[in-house]
Amino acid sequence: MTRIAVASAALPFVLTLTVSGAAQAAEPPAPKLVVAISVDQFSANLYEEWRPRFTAGMKRLSGGIVYSQGYQSHAATETCPGHSVLLTGKHPNKTGIIANSFNDPATGRTVYCLNDPSVVLAHDAKASPVGPARLMATTLGDWLKAVSPQSRVVAVSSKDRAAINMAGHKADGTFWLAEGSGFTTYMAPGGDAATALKPVAALNARIAKVWTTRPTWTYRNADCKAAEATWTINGKPWTSKLPPEGWGVSDSQIKTNVANSPIADELTGEAARELIKVYGLGKGPAPDLLAVSFSATDFVGHRYGTRGPEMCDELHRLDATIGKLLADIDKLHVPYLVVLSADHGGSDFPERLATQGYPMAKRVSSPQAMARVNKALMDQFGLAKPPLSGTVEEANVVGVPEADHAKVVEAAVKELAAQPEIAAVFTREELLATQVRKGVPPDELSVKERFAESVYPGRSPEILAALQPGSTLIPGLPGQLLSSHGTVWNYDRRVPMLFWWPGAAGQTRFLPVETTDIAPTLAAALRIAPPADVDGRCLALGETSPVRC
Repeated sequence: MTRIAVASAALPFVLTLTVSGAAQAAEPPAPKLVVAISVDQFSANLYEEWRPRFTAGMKRLSGGIVYSQGYQSHAATETCPGHSVLLTGKHPNKTGIIANSFNDPATGRTVYCLNDPSVVLAHDAKASPVGPARLMATTLGDWLKAVSPQSRVVAVSSKDRAAINMAGHKADGTFWLAEGSGFTTYMAPGGDAATALKPVAALNARIAKVWTTRPTWTYRNADCKAAEATWTINGKPWTSKLPPEGWGVSDSQIKTNVANSPIADELTGEAARELIKVYGLGKGPAPDLLAVSFSATDFVGHRYGTRGPEMCDELHRLDATIGKLLADIDKLHVPYLVVLSADHGGSDFPERLATQGYPMAKRVSSPQAMARVNKALMDQFGLAKPPLSGTVEEANVVGVPEADHAKVVEAAVKELAAQPEIAAVFTREELLATQVRKGVPPDELSVKERFAESVYPGRSPEILAALQPGSTLIPGLPGQLLSSHGTVWNYDRRVPMLFWWPGAAGQTRFLPVETTDIAPTLAAALRIAPPADVDGRCLALGETSPVRC
């Protein structure tokens, strides 16, 4: 057997092409197309509940290799950091994407995670610019492009932070949904917008009417109606049903209603199928990568919770949307590999959880806790102004003399730790000095180690804390913000990891694995090696799979 290694000076990895005889003929072919799917706020708990009810795309993917104990093992279980992990194979302490927003060391200001002043958006040059500059790691697509320039890398989502983080720095196309405009992308200042948007121009023209037509949201499946119920949120009754109260009745809310409902996933699915054709994915001389992130589960979960009729209908529709995508890929008649996972998990709103035997689920007030801590610090140090800013979860000490700064930080940690809302609290510096134990299963990492995987010099706040399990800082506004995620606890960390390819034999694997394992596994399928400093490992999917670890 002869192996030809092609190395890139830019990245520490190689592409290995295998020239073989009869001995190699029995091996499954390497995929011509790898499809990486993320379902936003899709906890393993939600997947397990729904697995028997899927009938289309999700049922097919569930017939492959299912890791029921996948983990986003870090503490920062938010959309931006979670998506930065999926195709880099690295934790947020290496990707640099430690939250949806964080401190910019250059300006000292809080910035959006993908804020990128070096680019402009193709649909609106005056819009807040986003791009991959703040992503401090390379992705699977970058590794592939560096050694196989003919390979095409394309990503699409409803959210910019999903598409950009999965696409990486060298993608051929990175697109996301801009309310009222359709799918957009970033480009260099002065670039030609028409050229940048050409791959989605026909699609945007087809879907233009959704921004001016009042949408409808009714039950796709009758079983969802059984989940209807009335809840008391902040002393007021609210009925969980379809269509949601006030949804689809106002012309001024059309854009928001479209972007924060199952329609967003349906548009993303249509975009993915369109981009396969536009870029000829799977049909070129080299293997290609398509990354798709479906965001409506997150929109629905935040606004209505995860156990009601709204999420029930969203998952039925997502199942159908993924089914259509896979059916189109089937028509390419090429070997392909699909992985599906999530950027983070999620729970449900406390009022519903409390009725299901979880009395610890409750809403807590960050302002109230911060006021108690600040009063204690002001009394202790004789300060005229509150020294602690931010929230009980992420805080900084401000406005105190430099000579007293360290003392105030130390005292603030003690005061926060004494608050009943807080389970654990750490300083940034002690977390940066913490060595995460290698080989420890992700479900057994200490809370401190989880935080250590989520800190980055210059970007993380001075003090980070974990709320008590079941607690949320979300105030409870049905239809706007009812429940959330972002904690260090396993209901926010545990996500499904599904691998499927034509001919896959179904198997559920129960031992814990990490989402950092996804990129090295896909790299093995593509016959490339990831950078040496990835945190994940290649998962052996079986002899019938194209993965060779």
